[in-house]
Amino acid sequence: MSTRSLIDLRSDTVTQPTPSMRRAMAEAEVGDDVYGEDPTVLALESRVADLLGKEAALFVPSGTMANQIGIGLHAGPGDELICDARAHVYVWEAGGIARHWGVQARTINPHGGLITVDHLRDKIQPDNEHYVRTRLVCLENTHNRASGRVQPIDSVRAISGWAREHGLAMHLDGARLMNAVVASGVPARDWAAEFDTVSICFSKGLGAPVGSAIAGSADLMRQAHRLRKALGGGMRQAGIIAVGALHALEHHVDRIAEDHAHAQMIAQAIEQAPGLSLESGPVETNLVWIAVDPEVGTAREVADRLRELGVLVSALGPQILRAVTHLDCSRSQAEQAAEAISRVTAGMVRTA
Repeated sequence: MSTRSLIDLRSDTVTQPTPSMRRAMAEAEVGDDVYGEDPTVLALESRVADLLGKEAALFVPSGTMANQIGIGLHAGPGDELICDARAHVYVWEAGGIARHWGVQARTINPHGGLITVDHLRDKIQPDNEHYVRTRLVCLENTHNRASGRVQPIDSVRAISGWAREHGLAMHLDGARLMNAVVASGVPARDWAAEFDTVSICFSKGLGAPVGSAIAGSADLMRQAHRLRKALGGGMRQAGIIAVGALHALEHHVDRIAEDHAHAQMIAQAIEQAPGLSLESGPVETNLVWIAVDPEVGTAREVADRLRELGVLVSALGPQILRAVTHLDCSRSQAEQAAEAISRVTAGMVRTA
């Protein structure tokens, strides 16, 4: 069975451009973006800056690059950032914190929840030559590894206020920020107001084929251009992909609510399936993390069985699965996936 014939819930990055997005990409007005001459890229950057209430934004190829630029703007060799131990910037960016910038990460483990200001109060290193310099706090919203939970705006404001009080910069990994916007009703610029820099990804919940952006002050974005170049992120006639991101911002934000509703269907099926449970508690957005009881098998065995039933999920640990709803998962497909999940462990219980 080919991947294209399956209901693919491995990630919200697997979506195909819609027909209208493809037409927009084919007709995009382009120029050389390294020279600052691509009108579509400039339009996208202006749109993102306005969306996030920042002076400027920069289009980059990936969310990882956007986050790494954000870190490089605020910290360097001998510095330290603070983040969740499960944060994307720490776990899934190939060690970029240390590799690119010589920055040390101090990680917080909120035991399945989200970081609050109480987790941070004693984490700033002393101002002494024996210690690294604490420079930056990184948050992630929605938080992938916390089952797509939304960091509450009051908590974000408390952390931001504490960081400002202690002279620390704030960076938001907002790869799925629009999911947080739709789930909470809090506008994107209200979230972004608490951060010096904010990344946003267009190829996840928004359904564009490629691209992210980072936004901040005009001065920081001038510096970001240099870091993008150093990381190999300068693109030429990039309007062809930038227009996909623009199209997504114009047409795919409100519909994110459908993904959240579909994720609820998956979550309900998990709660009914013997040997499966919600690994990080109630589902709030489009990410569903699933714990597999060892008595029914491993995560890989359950994923293989689901594939036989027509559903693809990701095995991301010995006993952990993830399912993600997205633009290319219709209501009927979500219902089919939920039905498959509800019966996937039947007959898999191991006997002593």
